[in-house]
Amino acid sequence: MKVSKILVSQPKPATGKSPYFDIAEKHNVQIDFCSFIRVEGVTAKEFRQQKVSVLDHTAIVFLSRHAIDHFFTLCKDLRVTIPDDMKYFCLSETISHYIQKYVQYRKRKVFFGNGHIQDLEPLFAKHKTEKYFVPTSNIHNAEINSLFDKYGITHSQAEMYRTVSTEIAPEYIKSYDMLIFFSPHGIESLNKNIPDYSQGDQLIACFGNVTAKCIKDNGLRLDLEAPHEGATNMPAALDVYLTANNK
Repeated sequence: MKVSKILVSQPKPATGKSPYFDIAEKHNVQIDFCSFIRVEGVTAKEFRQQKVSVLDHTAIVFLSRHAIDHFFTLCKDLRVTIPDDMKYFCLSETISHYIQKYVQYRKRKVFFGNGHIQDLEPLFAKHKTEKYFVPTSNIHNAEINSLFDKYGITHSQAEMYRTVSTEIAPEYIKSYDMLIFFSPHGIESLNKNIPDYSQGDQLIACFGNVTAKCIKDNGLRLDLEAPHEGATNMPAALDVYLTANNK
């Protein structure tokens, strides 16, 4: 099937520089962007109902920049002042640098991994006397709790933000030849916007094996999955696909 219209389920790039724009020009296709999900913070009242006190902890674990934004925003709403000696453990260096938006960055109190939960294990083992707090979304990560339990570390978590579906007209979604997804939340949004969705000839592409599994578990056909050998990211995989199929 020749592809002429592609919908990427992410916000449009803020700048004019994006590999998707290059692909659109190279293959003479239309590529549009529309986020299927949005992130919103919980209210102060909702947080209080979880009966967790941030100040009972000595370390915060951030798994995303969303977590940082909503943690500090909610602390401000709750009039909670974070002590200067609070330690921060981040999933990656990029996430750790984002903390500078809210607090002074000090190497002695900021620690980070390489992007995987398992990278944090030696840090937790080294600092196992800390009392950890993990700001989460409505989708909790069980892996991090397993690491804490392994070392008998005191920890708690609370929902500070949630991922919700964006309302999108079914006719708009169905007008594209290919849909590209990056998380199971996107598939949930698709089902919410079109409860009786029938894929037919519409192509579905995705990035990541978790999203791929979600697509298949929903009985949908996965036509393009990234990363794969020769294409480490979605734009590269899309370029290879269009080169082979849009002849």
